[in-house]
Amino acid sequence: MSNSLAEPFMRALQASEEAMDPAPVVGLFTDSSELSNLSSQEPQRGIDGAQTFWQNYLAVFQQIHSNFHHVIETDNAAVMEWISDGTLKNGEPIRYKGVSIIETEGDKVTRFSTYYDSGAFLPQGAKQRPG
Repeated sequence: MSNSLAEPFMRALQASEEAMDPAPVVGLFTDSSELSNLSSQEPQRGIDGAQTFWQNYLAVFQQIHSNFHHVIETDNAAVMEWISDGTLKNGEPIRYKGVSIIETEGDKVTRFSTYYDSGAFLPQGAKQRPG
């Protein structure tokens, strides 16, 4: 698709994760963009909001890598399923999965929402183990 932004978004996010620097992914957002996840009461807005959103995301990890395994696209939106593997700041390994949705205008992201398995972030002793 000529208006596709899913592939550049996935590459930019992985570059941000690799460098632990939000700049590659932040560069895809507009001045009026909105970003939200399960932990936010209100969306982050604009370039500054995108910077804060992605900096907060990266701050949780020593290292992280998202692998995208299923993408559905329309002319102005994409839904991306992913699994992320990494290490939390406290040294615990983490593997979690989720779905992210982007809405686009031209080659920029105007809206980003993500939904993920927040239980994966519980301390190891608090996680339920299969019986």
